[in-house]
Amino acid sequence: MTRKICVITGTRAEYGLMRWVMQGIKDDPELTLQIIATGMHLSPEFGLTYREIEKDGFQIDRKVEMLTSSDTPVGIAKSMGLGLIGFSDALNELQPDLIVVLGDRFEIFSAVTAALVARIPVAHLHGGESTEGAFDEALRHSITKMSHLHFVAAEEYRQRVVQLGEQPERVFLVGGLGVDNIKRLKILDRATLEASLNFKLGQKNLLITFHPATLEATTAVDQMAELLAALAPLRDTQLIFTMPNADTDGRELIRMVEQFVAQHPNARAYISLGQLRYLSCIAQVDGVVGNSSSGLTEVPSFKKGTINIGDRQRGRLHAETVINCEPNRLDITASLQKLYSPEFQASLNHVANPYGEGGASKRVVETIKQYSIDGIAKKAFYDLPEC
Repeated sequence: MTRKICVITGTRAEYGLMRWVMQGIKDDPELTLQIIATGMHLSPEFGLTYREIEKDGFQIDRKVEMLTSSDTPVGIAKSMGLGLIGFSDALNELQPDLIVVLGDRFEIFSAVTAALVARIPVAHLHGGESTEGAFDEALRHSITKMSHLHFVAAEEYRQRVVQLGEQPERVFLVGGLGVDNIKRLKILDRATLEASLNFKLGQKNLLITFHPATLEATTAVDQMAELLAALAPLRDTQLIFTMPNADTDGRELIRMVEQFVAQHPNARAYISLGQLRYLSCIAQVDGVVGNSSSGLTEVPSFKKGTINIGDRQRGRLHAETVINCEPNRLDITASLQKLYSPEFQASLNHVANPYGEGGASKRVVETIKQYSIDGIAKKAFYDLPEC
């Protein structure tokens, strides 16, 4: 009997990171892949990105609708409740032997909570990381405590998961999953990318992604206004925006980007680029601006700079390619000047990505396949040895 592995995904970025894990499970005759799509994947407002999953040759076994039309704190909390109901039904129908989840979003928290009650073991990818500017920080560590196998991207993160009381032999250092996409996808050349985007690149180009930072002192709207004010004078630079996630105040940020693009012919916005176009954009632009984790985990592999704004990613490991700045127009402008400086550009060629050189997906699949999960749902807290 094959082991049934259920992968749950709720966002375009999360699916992009897990794609090769899913492919590895699908291709292994000793494993059966199940897929539950939820969250933004099912929303027309966010591009119906479940179609990208199907386009890549995967069959979605269940769809769990959970997003409400509100991105207020109350709306997000209600979405979590709807998710818990939907995942309970889906897992009961699919009866997986193990579920695989990634990261820290509220959709995944609901899924793992349902699995906990159903006594279904959980494999958690990219645990142990820190994002001090978002409530995802608490969700990620909570998911760790409800999970049974842990796949982390760096030694520092492995130690943190163990510090949370997880058994060291169940915490596997595999590296960053995003690097596998860079190694395995054939990046589009400039002309093909321009045709796909219907947007002409220039001598200077930037890729911008700014998500709500849910625990920041200033509001996401105020921070986006500062970012757009810093970008507005860049008439000689082509600006490619990817839209924010379905987080608190996310829809207001989308409206602000749409308004900015309508007033600036050198700017274009996309609901979802998909992994191939997104990585192809990184390869062609001069740098990435915003607060996406990709700027820290993937962009360094392209030897490109990242301007990381605010506290959303504070606490994550990052290469020297990352320029951290405050969410105000003066600091963002100064960071843009540094990004384009000859000294900074020259330094990029000597930087290594702290998230590794690839192969994480294969290591995850092999462990999921071979590790005994008999009785794994019953966990013992691991106490750190006394110093």
